[in-house]
Amino acid sequence: MLALRCTLRIRVKQVCSRASSRLSCIRLQHRMSSSIPVAAVCQVTATPDKETNFSACRQLVKGAKEGGASMVFLPEGFDYIGSSRDETLMLSESLSGDIISRYKQLASSLGVWLSLGGFHERGHDWEADRRIYNSHVIINDQGEIVSVYRKSHLFDVELPEKGVSLRESAFTIPGPSLVPPVQTPIGKVGLGICYDLRFPELSLALLRQGADILTYPSAFTVATGTAHWETLLRARAIETQCFVLASAQVGKHHEKRSSYGHALAVDPWGAVMGDCGGEQTGMALVEVDLEKLRNTRRNMPVQQHRRHTGFYYGLDEEQ
Repeated sequence: MLALRCTLRIRVKQVCSRASSRLSCIRLQHRMSSSIPVAAVCQVTATPDKETNFSACRQLVKGAKEGGASMVFLPEGFDYIGSSRDETLMLSESLSGDIISRYKQLASSLGVWLSLGGFHERGHDWEADRRIYNSHVIINDQGEIVSVYRKSHLFDVELPEKGVSLRESAFTIPGPSLVPPVQTPIGKVGLGICYDLRFPELSLALLRQGADILTYPSAFTVATGTAHWETLLRARAIETQCFVLASAQVGKHHEKRSSYGHALAVDPWGAVMGDCGGEQTGMALVEVDLEKLRNTRRNMPVQQHRRHTGFYYGLDEEQ
């Protein structure tokens, strides 16, 4: 049996549940307060097999609900990770297709909110251009889609010394705009996806619109994850004084691709609350204490000290 070491850097207890024929172990905070909402930050290993992926994610969502979570975060590519451009496009669906319909039913039947980060959504001109969006879909506990953010920064990177070669723009349409943070049972959630993490302008824009939580569902490569993942997530938390919840893909998806893992939860001070490790699937259940957020912002009022936007672009105007 394989066991997930989903590390919370606080006092924890361990609960186990079955998922995808493997034993996934979930670590929970030792004493969950009944008054503080709980989020589940999940880690999966998607393949091109959509049915197997849904079964694994469904078990994680059910386990999260049993653990007290009111909102569950699934990573980029939760629906599948294709082994080629053609396969990726062939497996894609619209928001009214089977996969999202099944997740809407799952959310309503369990009474839980879902963050589905990185759904392969067929573009509006699919019949003409065969291109897709990378879409972050929020479903409420009634099974209704309440927000859709389409990834705006596409991962076109060549790192030959690291064995990384990905060109997302070859088949993906960049999203046209940001979307306002969504009011949820755990607070106001700002939406990003994976590579968006590298652009602090996005997180600051969401902060200005009232975000309490930033979320970056991801499928980081092993090379870039090892170098930058935790550093970037903690930086986004520190500069915005938000909680940051980042679900993740982990392990080998197929012969051509593997992901770094380490689904992470970070508090507004930049402390890591939960880390799902780099080996296996599972989740971290974490309390999202908005009083901690308010205290952090009150004691160090960074946003009050921030100058007007034009101040930071003054040097550009002088050139």
